[in-house]
Amino acid sequence: MKFDILHRTRYVYASPVRDSFNDIRLQPMPIPEQTVESFLLRVLPAARLTHFKDFYSNWVNHFEIPEAHGYLSIEAQSRVITRPPPPLPTGEKLCSFKLMRSAPEFERCFDYLQDSRFVELTPESWKLAVDATHGLDDAWLAIQALMAFVHGFLKYESNSTNVHTHMREVIAERRGVCQDFAHLLIGLCRALKIPARYVSGYLATETASAMHAWVEVYLPGYGWRGLDPTHNCQLGETYVKVGNGRDFGDISPVSGTYRGTQQRTMEVEVKITPLAD
Repeated sequence: MKFDILHRTRYVYASPVRDSFNDIRLQPMPIPEQTVESFLLRVLPAARLTHFKDFYSNWVNHFEIPEAHGYLSIEAQSRVITRPPPPLPTGEKLCSFKLMRSAPEFERCFDYLQDSRFVELTPESWKLAVDATHGLDDAWLAIQALMAFVHGFLKYESNSTNVHTHMREVIAERRGVCQDFAHLLIGLCRALKIPARYVSGYLATETASAMHAWVEVYLPGYGWRGLDPTHNCQLGETYVKVGNGRDFGDISPVSGTYRGTQQRTMEVEVKITPLAD
């Protein structure tokens, strides 16, 4: 499928600020599952844009505004064609835990097996993972069981958490948004030594009004495979990947610093338009 994606973010400050330094991660990744036909980033007040790839191969657009300004507008326009691989069969054994841990590439997944800013490996998360996968000796079957558990364990509730909510809070409250579903599934997978990473992107539905989050798990022989615990499913052609990392902290869409007031308002608008192939 082909999509036009418009993503606008606007900050209005209570009084002028200055020395604004920003990193933007809104450029979709050029990967086998999708082709990025175009990407355009506009910033106001006008600023010179530079770009680079970070440690996790995400595209980062950087800009600086040293002079005083009362607002900041960031508009990203993308055109993407998606062609995801066929879903893996559900209910079938594909990769034993022994095979996964002996795979040569397993060591390269080190970052996706550890604690991170919003994901914590604790005795509680380990117990939840073990109970949810009781009797399973296949990593793929265990992953499906963990996703189904997270989908049933958490209640989706808009505005119940924020971008700084930690996995431990999500477990305690048993509610959250897509970011929280993703963090919990990642934590449970890592508790069982299954490499798992956080993915930020878009789910192209008629009601899409914000970015979406899901998870990728690594299976030897199959590579990184996408799972959406919010909807309890594997990825399809309506998913557009922007970036990946250990958790949300690695791929915040807009991050930076400035000098001035902490009082500000933020508005975000996302518009996704399907196009004829």
